[in-house]
Amino acid sequence: MIDWEIFRKPIEEALYVEAKAPGGRPSFDRVMMFKILILQKYYNLSDEQTEFQIKDRLSFLQFLGLQIGDKVPDEKTIRLFKEQLKEKNLSQELFALFAGQLMGHGIVAKEGSTVDASFVDVPRQHNTREENADVKKGAVPLAFGKKDKNGKHSKLSQKDTDASWMTKGGERHFGYKDHVNVDSKTKLITKYSVSGASPHDSTELENLIDETDKQLHADSAYRSEKIEKYLQDKDCESFIHEKGYRANPLTQQQRESNTIKSKIRARVEHVFGFMTNSMHNALHMRCIGKERIKSAIGLLNLTYNLFRYEQLVRLQKVKMIWKMRKIE
Repeated sequence: MIDWEIFRKPIEEALYVEAKAPGGRPSFDRVMMFKILILQKYYNLSDEQTEFQIKDRLSFLQFLGLQIGDKVPDEKTIRLFKEQLKEKNLSQELFALFAGQLMGHGIVAKEGSTVDASFVDVPRQHNTREENADVKKGAVPLAFGKKDKNGKHSKLSQKDTDASWMTKGGERHFGYKDHVNVDSKTKLITKYSVSGASPHDSTELENLIDETDKQLHADSAYRSEKIEKYLQDKDCESFIHEKGYRANPLTQQQRESNTIKSKIRARVEHVFGFMTNSMHNALHMRCIGKERIKSAIGLLNLTYNLFRYEQLVRLQKVKMIWKMRKIE
């Protein structure tokens, strides 16, 4: 159901390298490498496990257009390809390409949008108090920059100085946030942005909403005079939940209005639920550093959209079959 060739041109143009001399081992097909990353993201596999599962599963080989005995990219090749995507910011471009096609074909009508954010947890750092204090100030601790006996900054390469801590619902999170704009009707992600775990969800709203959004559903965390003014300027109707305060609690009418709004707003939770359950806890990532995480989150959101699109097409076919049976 996916036309994978639409991704070939931007990938090959961005990663084009002129051959220096004839001969040598030919490189793997770039679209096939991209499909490997989609498999990896859906099953939340490490590079090593991805290589093993491609060799072990016939379904993986079939999906990649390979046969038993064909040469399979090893874990280093997979890691290198991900690094190339990160350096060229290709995951963002490929996500926008597919989202644009969905809107161009009328699958996403942008009649209503819902925004929310979810934590993306990364490996926790075990730093001293002094090191954590430097990181909070935005500085890199001197101990991270010391060279090992081989003359390399090995400690710095294993430390994530961009991630931040946040406590919510009694749970401690270390990492980043995936902020998404989801089409309220189809539950497809149309835009996304990435931040550390500590900033408030509402700080990224202006990166998610523009003139193409007609209605916005969101929880009360996004309710503020500044946001209401921004939505008014963008001609976007606000359906953000009302917020109660200690001296000014919600009225019965406001609570009933929030209940009605929740029926649409809750659909964005299905997106993160799919990433957690169907995508094998994909919101927990192994890589560190904001640039790698931004690339990985772009691939995560794109992978979700590919699977959601397949669901929509399949459900539409089922509806057509039932209509045909009723006519008969």
